[in-house]
Amino acid sequence: MPRKNKKDNKQRNSGERRFQRSKPKIDFTIDALDYKNTNLLRQFVTDNGRILPRKYTGLPAPFQRRMTKAIKRARQMLLMK
Repeated sequence: MPRKNKKDNKQRNSGERRFQRSKPKIDFTIDALDYKNTNLLRQFVTDNGRILPRKYTGLPAPFQRRMTKAIKRARQMLLMK
């Protein structure tokens, strides 16, 4: 079986166009991400209690990091499961 070259790949995909995903609008400030704000934090947790990744939440990296810390703090203080 012959190897695929980069040129072959470019020729095959030249007709396809990739579309950017629209970024969700964030309707809260970074100060609202607090461990005491459990109503907001529950939007980013599944029914099993897993934290949703950035791919699904669409949050910027600093927001995602603060959100995960807030969820973990809320769990330790037994505000969330």
